[in-house]
Amino acid sequence: MEKGSDSGSKSDPNGWNRARGLVVKTLVLIGGAFLLKRFTKSTTRWDHAKIVARSLSGEKFSWEQASKDPDNYFNIRTLTCPATEMVDGSKVLYFEQAFWRTPQKPFRQRFLMVKPCPKDLKCDVEVSSYAIRDVEEYKNFCDRPRDQRPLPEEVIGDIAEHLTTIHLNRCERGKRCLYEGSTPPGGFPNSWNGATYCTSELSVLKNNEIHTWDRGYDDEGNQVWGVKKGPYEFKPASASSFNGMFSPLNFPLSQPMEKRIQGSFVLQE
Repeated sequence: MEKGSDSGSKSDPNGWNRARGLVVKTLVLIGGAFLLKRFTKSTTRWDHAKIVARSLSGEKFSWEQASKDPDNYFNIRTLTCPATEMVDGSKVLYFEQAFWRTPQKPFRQRFLMVKPCPKDLKCDVEVSSYAIRDVEEYKNFCDRPRDQRPLPEEVIGDIAEHLTTIHLNRCERGKRCLYEGSTPPGGFPNSWNGATYCTSELSVLKNNEIHTWDRGYDDEGNQVWGVKKGPYEFKPASASSFNGMFSPLNFPLSQPMEKRIQGSFVLQE
């Protein structure tokens, strides 16, 4: 009897090991199926809009570009943050640009509305820029405590003239960008500095870097404002980016030089 008992006790560990192995395999299969479902889940139209809105938000600088090519680019600070949400779910962002040394004095302020493209268009995300009814009331909006900002319903009432719309598409696999696009052919009406129309290009990169290229043209197709060499490259603020910011590039410019930066984003005059 004792021998039989010993034999049974010796076989139990093997049985438990087999059972445990089956449990582990089952858990691995279930976990793999869960991960596969998670990674293969399709991204919705609104998901794309949220990604773009999140990527546009935050504090970004063109310092690196300006330090390499000061003849064509200046160190500009862009600051963007959520302002409100429309009834249809569209995200409204407040956007301003200023020289790094004078962030409290933005030279350009706009609302950006981000939403999925209409289903009849072959694009993923639509980014539109709008003028603000009272820019003084919104100056340094993102830097203020929330209780010192205009209320969301006030923001909706202060959305003024439509300026431009850019249609973005997802970038092909292997490219640095997540989304890229431009204004429709022919651009949008614009009268600043002798222009009759303007065009805009926008790229959203994987590290929240934003590339923008806005240009104004006259009736004969001559470029009358905006950078000619290529887009502005705005990168998120980092500790290293501040090491070389104390340079003449960061101080306000004279009026003739300021004209060279008009149109550094989708916010034309």
